[in-house]
Amino acid sequence: MLLGKVFSKPEKGSIYWNLIIEEIYALGIGSLGITAIISLFMGAVITIQTAANIEGSWVPAYTVGYTTREAVIKEFSPTIIALILAGKVGSNIASKIGSMRVTEQIDALVIMGVNAPGYLIFPKIVAAVFINPFLVVISMFLGVGAGYLVSIYSGLLDPSEYIYGITYDFIPFSVTYALIKTVFFAFAITSIPAYHGYYTSGGALEVGKSSTEAVVYSSIVVLLINYILTQLLLI
Repeated sequence: MLLGKVFSKPEKGSIYWNLIIEEIYALGIGSLGITAIISLFMGAVITIQTAANIEGSWVPAYTVGYTTREAVIKEFSPTIIALILAGKVGSNIASKIGSMRVTEQIDALVIMGVNAPGYLIFPKIVAAVFINPFLVVISMFLGVGAGYLVSIYSGLLDPSEYIYGITYDFIPFSVTYALIKTVFFAFAITSIPAYHGYYTSGGALEVGKSSTEAVVYSSIVVLLINYILTQLLLI
């Protein structure tokens, strides 16, 4: 029912456009730093662990690059980044909207004839669905690139073997699969916190409770969506 109000026809499209641009910066560009840090260490750790585990075995060295590519593109970049953003973005959305609810700012919007759900939630959902795939693509490049740097400076494997591994048997649909998941994740980590924030009642204590519930439920839904889409798209 809430989403029905969110996606109803806006009163003035130009206002929504400006809000969407603001949310793209707040939810997307503002999350670029943490996305980059997590991606770099994620790719580096996967490379080190894989190289260490196959050292001295019959497994070819290029497996390190192949494993890093597959893990980063198919799972770590879309899913782990979504879980991190569920905490960062989700808690922010829930607390912001929840604070507006308990201070009666949402009631004031309704009295003025404004579609409060559309005005507060629609720009956030659209912004996340638009910008999160770009964050995930950046995460993919940084994760795989960090693995290459590890191959150069750690001495665990030849960089040429790593390059061969990340190009070996590459299936472009893997990137498409990851981006499809990202769109669904972006919708979940914005709409669920918005719901919890919008229906907050009480005072500041309840705002904190709503933020916590938003993060927990968003994370669970992300994992559930991950399983369902993997079952549908890869099997």
